[in-house]
Amino acid sequence: MSYVCGCRLTRAPIGACAVRKSTTQQNGRRKQFPAALILSPTRELSLQIYNESRKFAYRTPITSALLYGGRENYREQINKLRLGVHILIATPGRLIDVMEQGYIGLDGCRFLVLDEADRMLDMGFEPQIRQIVDLSEMPPKGKRVTAMFSATFPKEIQVLAQDFLMPNYVFLAVGRVGSTSENIMQKIVWVEEHEKKSFLMDLLDAGEPTALTLVFVETKRGASDLAYYLQKDGYNVVAIHGDLKQFDREKHLETFRSGVAPILVATAVAARGLDIPNVKHVINYDLPSDIDEYVHRIGRTGRVGNVGTFFALPIGAHAEKCYSIDNRLI
Repeated sequence: MSYVCGCRLTRAPIGACAVRKSTTQQNGRRKQFPAALILSPTRELSLQIYNESRKFAYRTPITSALLYGGRENYREQINKLRLGVHILIATPGRLIDVMEQGYIGLDGCRFLVLDEADRMLDMGFEPQIRQIVDLSEMPPKGKRVTAMFSATFPKEIQVLAQDFLMPNYVFLAVGRVGSTSENIMQKIVWVEEHEKKSFLMDLLDAGEPTALTLVFVETKRGASDLAYYLQKDGYNVVAIHGDLKQFDREKHLETFRSGVAPILVATAVAARGLDIPNVKHVINYDLPSDIDEYVHRIGRTGRVGNVGTFFALPIGAHAEKCYSIDNRLI
């Protein structure tokens, strides 16, 4: 059975089945055989899914485990694996490493879930996904449930996804795939490059001081530099990007989520899937490279029925890109 869902992964119906049908989990054994595998592109999203799985497994025999990259937590992750695992949440690269070292076998995996599936199949992860699915002992697609989730699913990625799905797969769309929420007011403001920082500060000053504001930039260096610039000017701000250690990324994200630092400067690592319900404003300080990424950035505000405001600050060189956004989304 195969599903493609044009929505965000929240709760997959795999928990009870994973325990009811699985007899391969044993505490203390070196190699574990999860019944369900959930793959996601980022450490933050994997951690979020793991925390949700623990809520649903509360007071049940179901066990979850988490695998993501970073040297500082590798041994801790392996030790937790050996306690037994029914549902494994992982980033592809770390999972392959652990499989090659003999800690994980996919022989009994009957549920395969790809969250943010369009990115998983299009942005450098496809060879890793194929290695996990095709070159392991995972049951073939006719003998497992495969589910893919994303807010955007371009036609070319749908074609690619068919390699992992049954021919009679179900495509389920919640709302219009690739669209934005009606709860979000979108504003495009043309500014010159040398005016962007001052205009950003004007936007921050115009809002409520405690309102959660997420500012997207394109590069890791850009995130660090902009956060440092705002901090020097007295703003309570943190940044997350791929060069930070995982401990610091989680700490900064929680500092933002709790409102201790109401401004977060982030790269695309924060654009997909992260559930921070009370984000009031999202500001595209740098425009993303494609429209789908624009949709995911917008989706960080206006969540769970809340209203939000989205600002894009293009410069003259982005004119064509903005016209495309205007025609499709606004």
